[in-house]
Amino acid sequence: MSEVAKGKRALCEKEIEVEGHLIDSMILTRIWDRIIELGGDFETLEFRVGKHKTDTSYARILVKGRSPQHLENILKEIYPLGAVPFRTAEVKVEPAPEAMVFPDNFYSTTNNPTQVYFKGEWIEVEGIMMDKVIVIDPQAKRAFCKPIREVKKGDLIVVGEEGIRVKPPERPRESTGIFKFMSSGASSEKPATAIIKQIAQDLYNVKKSGGKVAVVAGPAVVHTGAAAALAMLIREGFVDVLLSGNALAVHDVEADLLKTSLGVSLREGTAAIGGCRHHLVAINTIYKAGGLKAAVEKGILKSGIIYECVKKGVPFVLAGSIRDDGPLPDVITDTVVAQQKYKEHLKDVTMVLMLASTLHAIAVGNMLPSTVKLVCLDINPAAVTKLLDRGSTQAVGVITDIGTFLPLLAEEIKKLNK
Repeated sequence: MSEVAKGKRALCEKEIEVEGHLIDSMILTRIWDRIIELGGDFETLEFRVGKHKTDTSYARILVKGRSPQHLENILKEIYPLGAVPFRTAEVKVEPAPEAMVFPDNFYSTTNNPTQVYFKGEWIEVEGIMMDKVIVIDPQAKRAFCKPIREVKKGDLIVVGEEGIRVKPPERPRESTGIFKFMSSGASSEKPATAIIKQIAQDLYNVKKSGGKVAVVAGPAVVHTGAAAALAMLIREGFVDVLLSGNALAVHDVEADLLKTSLGVSLREGTAAIGGCRHHLVAINTIYKAGGLKAAVEKGILKSGIIYECVKKGVPFVLAGSIRDDGPLPDVITDTVVAQQKYKEHLKDVTMVLMLASTLHAIAVGNMLPSTVKLVCLDINPAAVTKLLDRGSTQAVGVITDIGTFLPLLAEEIKKLNK
């Protein structure tokens, strides 16, 4: 083969390496599959298999493309799966040309733990989230994950794929209850009682070990009569922050004041006379009181989810939407501000319960690293599937009625908390 031919071939090949629990966590399989799906080829140059369950495996692979551009496209797809170049190069950065403007070849993050190779050492990217950029502070030798609106002119933004190492989720070495690897497949035919017991045990363990639990809840929690169960979890200290929207709070107030939700009696399940105006009565009452906290302090609100949050000192963030009635004075109507508040309260969260809330659940999933435990519950399988398809693959999906699930979960927590 001529030197010219060898040179062309070299441009279409690149050695990569990957280390971890490659076989049982299916990391190597996903890398090989993606190369093949994209029309590439590979040659395994070195493969060392861990001998014990805690040992990692190692593989060195020659990835082949039809052209330099084809090879680059393949590499862009397999680096987020855990692969790195065989000989690690320094991460490349370019300054942001303007505030809220990225360089053209910016690196887009995943929600998996990520490191960058900077000045001869691997640096952990702080605050990792999906679909953001990495900004490096060269003086402090620190790397940060930033959304577009937080980028300032001159920020050093990581570009290209070199010098970046991603660690995808691996199968736990020990049994971890509901959060066993690859258990996120959602089905309505799974044994609900056993799943609820496992979730209760995980929730209990997280709190007893000093973890932080966030709850993302939709108004169906109130509509189905499960508000008392969520209120109990808050009262007993199993919820550290509540993230929701206007509707949950409105109908929670309506349930306390008028014993209805959406104008339907929570005791009899029938439409109340004049029930169509009840949610407006609830909103009006809170405005007169001066807000939700004031309504609790003045004795107007005497029970419910928000009542327990105020009494327990549990923060709640209510993000508004264009369809909201009112909304309540406590609702944040600026979407950007609401998103920022969500992010602040999600710092250091260990576990998240997503209860019958599609939009807020997906929003929260986008703000979290893949190391956070997620339980997504909804009666509609599509709601759970949307969360998983949008990148929160560590989520456990439970397809069941929230009105049945939450009271049973509360009962299991009571048993464990005795």
